[in-house]
Amino acid sequence: MPIFPPNHAERYAMAEEVHARPPETVQPPARASYIAVLVDADDRAREFAHLEALCHRHAVPAPTAGATHFRVRLGGLRLKWERHGEFSGYLVVAAGGSRPFAEPAVLGLPADWLAAVPGKTIAATHVDLLPGQGFATDAAALAELFDGPGGVAGSQIAEGAGAVFTDFRLHDDGFSRWLVLDHGLTPGQAGRTLQRLVEIEAYRSLTLLALPIARRQTPRMLAIERELASLTDGLAQGQGDDEQLLHELTRLAAEVESGLAASQFRFGACRAYFELVTRRVAELRESRLPGLQTIEEFMARRFTPAVATCQTAESRLHGLSERIARASNLLSTRVDIARERQNQALLASMDRRARLQLRLQQTVEGLSVAAIVYYMAGLVGYLAKGIKAGGWRFEPDLIVGLAVPALAVLAFFVVRRARRHAAEREKVN
Repeated sequence: MPIFPPNHAERYAMAEEVHARPPETVQPPARASYIAVLVDADDRAREFAHLEALCHRHAVPAPTAGATHFRVRLGGLRLKWERHGEFSGYLVVAAGGSRPFAEPAVLGLPADWLAAVPGKTIAATHVDLLPGQGFATDAAALAELFDGPGGVAGSQIAEGAGAVFTDFRLHDDGFSRWLVLDHGLTPGQAGRTLQRLVEIEAYRSLTLLALPIARRQTPRMLAIERELASLTDGLAQGQGDDEQLLHELTRLAAEVESGLAASQFRFGACRAYFELVTRRVAELRESRLPGLQTIEEFMARRFTPAVATCQTAESRLHGLSERIARASNLLSTRVDIARERQNQALLASMDRRARLQLRLQQTVEGLSVAAIVYYMAGLVGYLAKGIKAGGWRFEPDLIVGLAVPALAVLAFFVVRRARRHAAEREKVN
């Protein structure tokens, strides 16, 4: 009975993850071949079915549904399959061998099955693990062994328990070659070394997938930088139409963002894979052999500059995006200032119109007083004439003349009161 709270749903899966992909144990002499293929998400089911077909052909258990790694023995071969984020790896290991690369392990797989593996090959390498006694490791012997004019890198590994050599070239069969000489490697050490070497080969190729993208982006970035410099210079000197400048900056921003969207994943993967390659090389624990450059030195001189090119292209794209954003902000500020000036001019114009309207209103009010007095005087005149007709003896014109000043004062105060009342209501609202 558990003595702790209920388990998290993923607890056992997380605990097993660190044990999920142990390296093969290898007893030299042995031969291994490794193929890494890029597989689209739509081909994952077909890849799994293809692996099941191989197991059925050899009458061995197939991988369970949803598996991401699988190992099986096919006669004298051992096959290990692993599914990673964007690629899958097939490792074939066979015992025996005396001459390096004379009989690659991959030849033990059915040729028709191997050719029909879903995906595109991104890396392929042969690794031969042989006893170290009797092997010459001078430059001439290594050049003959790797069928090339020099360029071989190698070193002692695992504190002298082994030695590893490679030329990092693709040979006629499309495979690169690694030779591991056993000077006391345990089966576990040999298996871990094999795993590191095939991972170096696969991750190195996956890292450099970003290089063609960086090279394609470079000419366009140069053109955008020149256009941006011209636009910024015009902006600094106050030249050009603001609307046209904004249109050009928007177009450049769209191009840069399009480049970022198309390359961001690949550049991010480049950084991650480069870190893995660097870590796997460090895990070899190399020590120098006379006359040979180490694997780490080869990577520093040939591989790292290519990665730096990718990182520079990524940094330039992000820098362009930031510079265009700053230029757009400057242009927006200039447009805002011009708009503020227009608003100020408009407000001044409205103020002038308001003053004119006030004067006109005051004029109209004076005319209104006169009109009111005129009509009221007419009414008084009619009233006086009516009273005179009733028998009263006075002059209607005299009465009207005397009433006009009083009527004018009364009309003035009524209009003024009405205007004051309207102003008070406007303040309340």
